Amino acid sequence: MIKKVNKVAVIAVLSVLLPSAVSARGAQSNTYVPTIWVDPDGCEHWVFDDGVEGYMTPNVTRDGIPVCQRGSVCLVENSDNLFDTGSAVISDDGLAKLEDFFREQQSASYLISGHTDSDGSDEYNLDLGQRRANAVADIAAGVGAQSVETRSYGERVPVADNSTDEGKSQNRRVEIQCVADNYGGKL
Repeated sequence: MIKKVNKVAVIAVLSVLLPSAVSARGAQSNTYVPTIWVDPDGCEHWVFDDGVEGYMTPNVTRDGIPVCQRGSVCLVENSDNLFDTGSAVISDDGLAKLEDFFREQQSASYLISGHTDSDGSDEYNLDLGQRRANAVADIAAGVGAQSVETRSYGERVPVADNSTDEGKSQNRRVEIQCVADNYGGKL
């Protein structure tokens, strides 16, 4: 069943949850790329826009079963251990650690998120977090692991106070969520 929703509400939700999904030209743009939105329960929804109204519908299998990503955070790694400051090139030690992690974990798939501290602009931090998440996804792919999505939250989801060096260090991180299939098991 397709639900009719307010276009502004869809754009507002997407701009918070999927910052890259909203066109750089703004909410008034008639150019919109359909995307998948994952709700807090892990279930996927297709998001569409005909230029006048936005639409959202659950993503289901051919049998009508909702496609849900059930998983939990299985690794949080401080970015300082993987990357030089301002870089998205993984260090040799970080490369070995990530390869071992993906080989041993063997989850069905992974969601990889990059986070930064508040130094630099919001735009720079979103870009840096995305490049770092993509670099980790490349490592996963190199050992045969599947990444279903990479995303960047930049400085927007801190876990500590950005006014201290210790807090900034905690905020610079890569989070990897291990995802099981719809039925709670591995594929």
